[in-house]
Amino acid sequence: MSPTLPPSAADPKDDLESSKVIGPREPEAAQHALEEIQLLFARFRLETGLVQKEKSGGESDRQQLVEQLVVRQQQSALLPKIRPLHAADLAYVLEALPREQREKVWHLVAEQRRGEVMVELNEAVRASLIAETSREALLRIAQSLEPDDLAALADELPFDIVERVRQGLTIEEREQLRHAMSYSEDSVGARMDFEMVTIRDDVSLEVVLRYLRRFDELPDHTDQVFVVDRKELLLGALPIGQLLVNEPESLVSEVMRRDILSLNARDDAYDAAQAFERYDLVSAPVVNDQGKLIGRLTVSEAVDLIREESDSEVLAQAGLREEEDLFSSVWASAKNRWLWLGLNLCTAFFASRVIGAFEGTIERVVALAALMPIVAGIAGNTGNQTMTLFIRSLALGQVNAGNLTRLLAKELSIAGLNGLVWGSVAGLFAWWLYSETDNGLLLGITMMLAILLNLLVAALIAIFVPMSLHRMGRDPALGSSVLLTFSTDSLGFFIFLGLASLFFG
Repeated sequence: MSPTLPPSAADPKDDLESSKVIGPREPEAAQHALEEIQLLFARFRLETGLVQKEKSGGESDRQQLVEQLVVRQQQSALLPKIRPLHAADLAYVLEALPREQREKVWHLVAEQRRGEVMVELNEAVRASLIAETSREALLRIAQSLEPDDLAALADELPFDIVERVRQGLTIEEREQLRHAMSYSEDSVGARMDFEMVTIRDDVSLEVVLRYLRRFDELPDHTDQVFVVDRKELLLGALPIGQLLVNEPESLVSEVMRRDILSLNARDDAYDAAQAFERYDLVSAPVVNDQGKLIGRLTVSEAVDLIREESDSEVLAQAGLREEEDLFSSVWASAKNRWLWLGLNLCTAFFASRVIGAFEGTIERVVALAALMPIVAGIAGNTGNQTMTLFIRSLALGQVNAGNLTRLLAKELSIAGLNGLVWGSVAGLFAWWLYSETDNGLLLGITMMLAILLNLLVAALIAIFVPMSLHRMGRDPALGSSVLLTFSTDSLGFFIFLGLASLFFG
């Protein structure tokens, strides 16, 4: 990284929209700003309604002037709310606003800030804002991005804009962009940061300190500087703490750490993020297959990766194909939910046919119809508990062939114990509820056995489904709750009504 960077060419008219935040930021700044902006838009609706009502009475130059004045006043009221917000907070506000309000706020954001805000947005909202932004503005936004950020957004920006920006980069920046775009989306290489400080191992700490003082500021999350040889091969790292507490005459080779965690650019990004969590890392060097230092991964990116993976699992478990804009069109949101809703409909019909096969038994013992949902419901709850823990363990890499059998035996034992305890409670309740009938005792026994067996089935399904998806290379959470519900409902009804047919003949 160069010690000094050229000043950015800022538009004077955007001075008020500087990305610098004056004073300390509050943890709840984004939420407070969102609430204030929502109140302003509520007031704007009333003002606009009054202007439109007056306009309907007859067109005039004065009314047009009043309308323009109201719009400018609204923009002036919004600007002080937007200006001090951090890029991440502004992204949070944009994601929580309806599309027409979001576009108004977006057009008030200075162009030199839009790039950093766009990086923080989720894909769905970012796509909607890209569609609403002119090509000239998109070009200027892309030109303001660092090579790693440009690579992250390259697939969403028009190809010709990315190419024009690439042509304007320095040779070093072009190489960085090429590196970042050559790796798969879920790899460390696609997430690495190119801003880092490198030193040689044959210089003194005093020389390193003088070198660092030449920087206007160090890259974010610089807790260590990386030590390389003349071929840029990674040798180790010098923590900033070691640099400050050791004698200035000491050589880097004497105090540097050689046992550091280094990441290969082809490593899985989520596995790398877990390593950050496990070892409490702030930054880690990224090397290529030859051991050459090409970038670094920082804790901010690791946190983003963990959050994205968590969000993805929640969406997949609910059967959503992709993250959607909270205020996207009804049609787009509906299509995103169709796949698993269609599958759920098919499974519901299958469950209804299971019930239909035992119509005769239900006609003889009408109480069965009232008790069936209990059997399915308690098994579904137990299965969800087991599945959530198992999917989390898979994501953390804690489940493998060596402990899978033992884990399965444990979960079946838990399901058996819970089945005996709560099946007995449900059976006693059913017996008491229908004690005045001739079938009260048999209903209680049927209830207990059905819950016991269905809880065992739920435990098997809760492990079998995510494990199968994992071995096929798919997301273990993908539609798992839908498949679990289908299994516990269909098999629960079959077990309960099948036992009832045996007992009641």
